[in-house]
Amino acid sequence: MNIWTYRRPFSAQGENFIVLIEAGFTGWRSRLMIGHQELVRDETILLGAAFDCRNHRLCHTLPDGSQLEVEIGYLNWFNTGIRVSINGILVHESHPGREILFLTRVRKASLGNKSEQQVQEQRQRDAAQWALNRPSLIVDIALGLLFFAVSKVTGNLTTAALVGAVAGLAVVLVQRFVKVDLLGGLAMFGVFTLLLSAGFSLWFQDERMVQLKGSILGVLVSSLILGDALFNRGRYFGARLARYLIGMTVDARRLSLGIAMLGLIMAGLNLLATQWLSKDAWLIYTTFVDAPLAMVLGLLVFRFARQAD
Repeated sequence: MNIWTYRRPFSAQGENFIVLIEAGFTGWRSRLMIGHQELVRDETILLGAAFDCRNHRLCHTLPDGSQLEVEIGYLNWFNTGIRVSINGILVHESHPGREILFLTRVRKASLGNKSEQQVQEQRQRDAAQWALNRPSLIVDIALGLLFFAVSKVTGNLTTAALVGAVAGLAVVLVQRFVKVDLLGGLAMFGVFTLLLSAGFSLWFQDERMVQLKGSILGVLVSSLILGDALFNRGRYFGARLARYLIGMTVDARRLSLGIAMLGLIMAGLNLLATQWLSKDAWLIYTTFVDAPLAMVLGLLVFRFARQAD
């Protein structure tokens, strides 16, 4: 799923090119374009054993036979850059003088001075961890999309909350009969929020309480995580959240503290969205904007948590 597209235009021998850099949840893709025509693409995966930190290289033969090569890489967690060469001669930089090797540095930092065998073992552990997390992540996303779909079809947030609660309970029931972990990590939290939405709606008989659920729950959960950070050194929530950070060593206390602050920020944003946006606009925000925004801000949290390595 693509969450952001960077556009890096440049010109070469009278032709106007653009590089589209599409960042997703599990990897990223680069495409060299002329207008709407795709000339060449490259893509890599950033999760599990297939983790690939290399820069992308897009090659194209120009009309006069010259070889155009575009190197694409990350400047930091939030920005990308390109370097364009013709026959090996640099002709364009999107960010002159700056390195575009951020992913390589991140990977090296996470691996440290490990031997090749240790690297392979780490990749195997990463693959096993991703395989464990994937079903619960799919369940969590599916429940969120179900809430959105029912809301759009019925026009009623209360109905969507009740349908979501029933679906969540069904997943809990199915979990008793299958060995695959459907509720690990955040999926169980997603089921809990759906049940809470339904409970709010039935108790208060007010759709607005479904909207405010994110803010109320965010403050409550963030307070618990903050307590875990301050009084338990993050050994409960921090340790469980760390299972999603494949290939990254973090301090559980700092992770809990960062996640608590993130939760309070997202609770505040949801409150503003509830106050200022229409019901339909809020539904789009909570389904398609809230989670990606939290993931982007989460990168800052992960960076903060790694400072204690």
